[in-house]
Amino acid sequence: EEDRVVTISHAGYAKSQPLVDYQAQRRGGTGRSATAVKEEDFVERLLVANTHATILCFTSTGKVYWLKTYQIPLAGRGARGRPLVNLLPLEQDERVTAILPVTEYREDRFVLMATAAGIIKKVVLTEFSRPRSVGLRALDLDPGDSLVGTAITRGDQDVMLFASTGKAVRFNEADVRPMGRTARGVRGMRLPEGERMISLIIPETGQRVLAVSANGYGKRTEPDEFPVHNRGGQGVIAMQTSARNGPVVGAVQVADGDEIMLISDQGTLVRTRVDEISVLSRNTQGVRLIRVRDNETLVGIAVVSDDGSDHGSEVEA
Repeated sequence: EEDRVVTISHAGYAKSQPLVDYQAQRRGGTGRSATAVKEEDFVERLLVANTHATILCFTSTGKVYWLKTYQIPLAGRGARGRPLVNLLPLEQDERVTAILPVTEYREDRFVLMATAAGIIKKVVLTEFSRPRSVGLRALDLDPGDSLVGTAITRGDQDVMLFASTGKAVRFNEADVRPMGRTARGVRGMRLPEGERMISLIIPETGQRVLAVSANGYGKRTEPDEFPVHNRGGQGVIAMQTSARNGPVVGAVQVADGDEIMLISDQGTLVRTRVDEISVLSRNTQGVRLIRVRDNETLVGIAVVSDDGSDHGSEVEA
């Protein structure tokens, strides 16, 4: 039994390394990354988990699959690992959107899920304590809807939902009662026709919200600038969506010293230090982070995980 560093790349490759090896190579000062991924790939999710811990893998179609840490192949620094599709019975176009490590299925812990259509759902963690090899439906999605964010929570934490409109709503999760697995959920945010929810964040002390727009603009904002309201509203402006900016395509939680990857629809990846991005108030447009070409837009943002810490929406389960 040992602790391992588990990494999943943007292209869906998974691998694990013993934590002691990982720490030793970081101390060596070479600064080499945990995964020798191809140029168009990068480590998108990293967590430290015991070999006997279970990793819940939530997918875009609203299903959950179980992996034991020891089932994720050990691979050295120079290897990409194995495609998740070889480890999980994923369907075509089904993507893992969140991985949550669980050592104990506690009744005072919850899984919070948010969908593109603005629906939010809360399920007691113990509902996921009986693994099925073919996976299990975690929530019922309407046609065209998809799961955009998942977090393990304590039941009394604040939740922030961000939409392509540039607005965000903040409320306490006590507003969302726990439901059974097959329930659809409740309205977390009211969205205008044609707009979608893009992100779920559980705000943490010492972190800021980083939002980016389709045309390559972005900014960091203090979470305290977002007032707590009831769920189901349209929210307040998180970032202006002018003709210059375009719609907001991503919002993540970042700490000083983090690095992010900006992802375009043409496959361009740009790595940026968050310290270089201005901290601005809510009702502003942001600054240029990346110069996009004609007919190119940003489609996403991810915190690059290579420092042994996990980011954002996981609490001690």
